[in-house]
Amino acid sequence: MFNNAGIVDNFKPRIMDNEKADFERVLSVNITGVFLGIKHAARVMVPARSGSIISTTSIASRVGAASTHAYCCSKHAVTGLTENAAAELGQFGIRVNCVSPYAVATPLSSSYLGISNEEVENQSNLNANLKGVTLKVGDIANAALYLASDEARYVSGHNLFIDGGFSVVSPFFNLFQYPEDNSYS
Repeated sequence: MFNNAGIVDNFKPRIMDNEKADFERVLSVNITGVFLGIKHAARVMVPARSGSIISTTSIASRVGAASTHAYCCSKHAVTGLTENAAAELGQFGIRVNCVSPYAVATPLSSSYLGISNEEVENQSNLNANLKGVTLKVGDIANAALYLASDEARYVSGHNLFIDGGFSVVSPFFNLFQYPEDNSYS
């Protein structure tokens, strides 16, 4: 079962400008929806003593300042719920995992950022650590398919980042930076 629905709130980076109703709306969809998905999947999977539950989170579940406060909180909550459900449901042979994509061009991201899909990809590539490849929605689907497959039969409670290393690299540290002219000597 794949929990893959989510919403974003209005872009208000200052916490003082955020409204409680907007915050609660994002959490209602992004975490309550996932909770209900896991709950009802478990009702079928526990008697079967097997299953795989996957939820979409985001790099915002690990990286501060990657999104708005409500979205960030909702994705942290999905990660925590994933780990808790994995701890509970593992005894029934049920694996529970999540995927955390980096910025990917979709109608939602383009609309939210107010830029085209191509511009979303260009901006993502500029900030990405892994060069020469652009994250596509198919990459996220493939990660979810892996977690659902028998190849991941011993993977549970995991948050798989599909971010080309973005979440583990700080742009402020350039220890491994090569010269722009590609001289490697």
